Amino acid sequence: MSASQFSADSFRHLCRSSPWRWQTVRFELHSSLPTQLDGGPAVTGAAGSGGAHRATNPTLSCWVRRPGALRVETATGKLLASTTKINQSKDSLFISGNRSPWLLPPRLVNPVKDDAGLVIRRPEAQYGEPAYGSGRAAAALDPVEVAGDHPVPLEKPFANVAEIFEVHEVEHQGRAALEAILSPNSSYLPHFPEAPLLFPGRTLLRIDLDTAICVMSRSLDGGTAGAGHSMTLLGVDEYMLDDLFEDVSMGLTDVRAHIPWELGA
Repeated sequence: MSASQFSADSFRHLCRSSPWRWQTVRFELHSSLPTQLDGGPAVTGAAGSGGAHRATNPTLSCWVRRPGALRVETATGKLLASTTKINQSKDSLFISGNRSPWLLPPRLVNPVKDDAGLVIRRPEAQYGEPAYGSGRAAAALDPVEVAGDHPVPLEKPFANVAEIFEVHEVEHQGRAALEAILSPNSSYLPHFPEAPLLFPGRTLLRIDLDTAICVMSRSLDGGTAGAGHSMTLLGVDEYMLDDLFEDVSMGLTDVRAHIPWELGA
């Protein structure tokens, strides 16, 4: 698909496509105007008045393996969060009295796609990314909240969760991405209220073309201007052992490291 073919609809299709475009990802997350839930200090001043003092952006190193495995570290390597018990039995879920445990993972169901292989309509499945803190990274990993699960009737004005303008292809840290300016409508509901991808007024978004991850958001208007996040994708679909996510390592040897052999006299 060439740059001239990108439209608001193709941007929405890309935002719905993340569950089918990767299984593991390693990245760094940089947040502007971070909340205390994200590991940043409290922000002083009223955001609406434009007087907020933005703290130094905390950089988080993250590893995600679908479904449900997450590891978060500071830039210096301090462990902040790690999903545990990822291999424990989930039998209690299947007697919980609701149907959600019986839904299949997205990779096992087929969505309706356009000619470019992007998702037009999502099927019912067990969606959701592992979250840390405010959920900022989880929202960015699957940015469907800015597009909705399916197209809306054409005869209903402002039925989309957001209006999309100025769609074009850009480069984000060496990777192709789709950039657009979005303005939320009244039906916009962020998956994580503490970490919306769209701010009041206009928001600039970049969606990675290969993974459909939201690699950048930046508020353009009002007291939140400049708030958002930037993400550096370091590895996609790398092999990740359970040890990376468990709280207690199984003690496997890193074969990349030199192992000294001490010989007796």
